[in-house]
Amino acid sequence: MEYDIDRFYAGLVKHGLIIPTGVQGAFGRGAVFEDVLERFNGLVSQLSKHDNAEVYTFPPVINRQILEKVNYLDSFPHLCGAVYSFFGKDLQARQLSERVHEGKAYGEMLGITDVVMNPAACYPVYPSFTGTVPKGGRLVTMLNWVYRHEPSPEPTRMQSFRVREFVRVGTPDEVVEWRDMWLKRGVDLLTSLGLPARSDVASDPFFGRGGKILAAGQKEQKLKFEVLVPVISASDPTAVCSFNFHQEHFGSTFDIRTQDGNVANTACLGFGLERIVMALFKTHGFEPEKWPQETRRRLWP
Repeated sequence: MEYDIDRFYAGLVKHGLIIPTGVQGAFGRGAVFEDVLERFNGLVSQLSKHDNAEVYTFPPVINRQILEKVNYLDSFPHLCGAVYSFFGKDLQARQLSERVHEGKAYGEMLGITDVVMNPAACYPVYPSFTGTVPKGGRLVTMLNWVYRHEPSPEPTRMQSFRVREFVRVGTPDEVVEWRDMWLKRGVDLLTSLGLPARSDVASDPFFGRGGKILAAGQKEQKLKFEVLVPVISASDPTAVCSFNFHQEHFGSTFDIRTQDGNVANTACLGFGLERIVMALFKTHGFEPEKWPQETRRRLWP
C-alpha cells in the first residue's frame, strides 16, 4: 500500500469526502464521509447498548476553570484554544475595525472569555461526578467535538474533530477491568471492518523537556493504550482509539468518591471518528460501494 500524505489528501478532496477551507486541519466533511462516520458511531452504540451508559451531550466549549483546575496548561499549553472576544466601547470598536481593514494585528484589543475550546472529550463530565458515586460506579458516553491547536497538512491531524467517548468512574479494580474489556472490544470492532488494527502502550504529547519524563512514566505504568492503524505511514501508524487510566487524578481534583469514602478512580476511552473513517478510506479505497462485502455488511446491514 502506498503512503503519501499529499496524494491521500488530494484523493479525499477529489472524491468530495472532505472540503478544504483554507486553514490546515479545519476542513468540511462531505455527505459520504458523514454517512460512514455516523454508521461507525452506530456500531459503537450497538456494541455498548447493554452497558447502560448515561448519555450526555456537551457543546464544543467548556468552562475555562476546568482547564485550569486539571492543570492542562502545565502539560499541553501548545494545544490550548482559549476563546477571546471584544469587551470595548464605541471608540475601541472603531479602532479595532481600522486595524482589521489595514491588515494590522488586533489581538491585544480582545479579552479572554470564560470559555475555552474543549481539548479532551472527557473533560466536561468530571464536575458532574462530584460527590459520592453509586455502588458499582458510573459510566457516561458522549459524542464531543474536540479542538487542539496543531495545524498540519496531514489530513488525520485535525484542529477540530469528533470523539465518541466513554468515561468510567469507580474503584481501581472496576475501572481497570472496564478499560481492559473495551481495549479488546475496540480492536475486535476495527478488525471486523477489515482494518489492520493493533493496540500498543502510548503516552500523551506533553510539552517541553519535562514532558518527556511524564511521557516515560505514563508508558512505564501502562496508563495509556492506543489502537493503531496505518493511514499515513506503515512504520508510524495512526492512533484511532485512545484508552486512558487516570488513577485518582480527576477523583481528587473534583472530589469524586466511591461508596467506601475513598477517592474514585477514572478511565476514559475515545474513538477518533474522523480518523477511523479515514482509515477505512485508506484501507478500502475512496468509494464505499467498492469496499469488501463484509465491511459493507457491517456498516450498511
